[in-house]
Amino acid sequence: MDALETLKNGGTLLYPTDTIWGIGCDATNDAACQKIMQIKNRPAEKSFVILVDSVQMIEKYIPDFPDVCYDLVDLADKPLTIIYSGARSLAPTVLASDGSVGIRVTKDPLCLKLIRAMRKPLVSTSANLSGEPNPTCFADIHPSIKENVDFVVEERLEEVRTAASQIIKIGTDYSIQVIRK
Repeated sequence: MDALETLKNGGTLLYPTDTIWGIGCDATNDAACQKIMQIKNRPAEKSFVILVDSVQMIEKYIPDFPDVCYDLVDLADKPLTIIYSGARSLAPTVLASDGSVGIRVTKDPLCLKLIRAMRKPLVSTSANLSGEPNPTCFADIHPSIKENVDFVVEERLEEVRTAASQIIKIGTDYSIQVIRK
């Protein structure tokens, strides 16, 4: 079985992203998203970030896509996660209690390949147990995570990754709030 087949069959994977190592699944499959919550021992009220391949894919899940976000996505000089209100057609576990979701347009070749082959967004949550520090490399990932995901992508195992994405939130009034720089 490979990463794509795992995702299509509702499985979870451990994979390198454009920021740090992540645990992922099909962002429209609630059972897979719940499995990630169990793997991470993550509280149910915490939502997930999802990765997409383009603004066009965001528009499928965010019906009222704010015009300012075209510029934000295009002009971002490093990975940028934007929290949007009013998401639809995603697994309930992915969403925050207010119906918002964090979405990042990825430029990572592996992530793009998976997203485009699935034609769906990919969950991207840090590959750590809830409350623990983000691992900077594959070797730092807790053994229980490696054992409990359905598939481990064995690419870029030696890379050190320390930077999570910037996060901003777009309000229903289109105001912009910086969550993480």
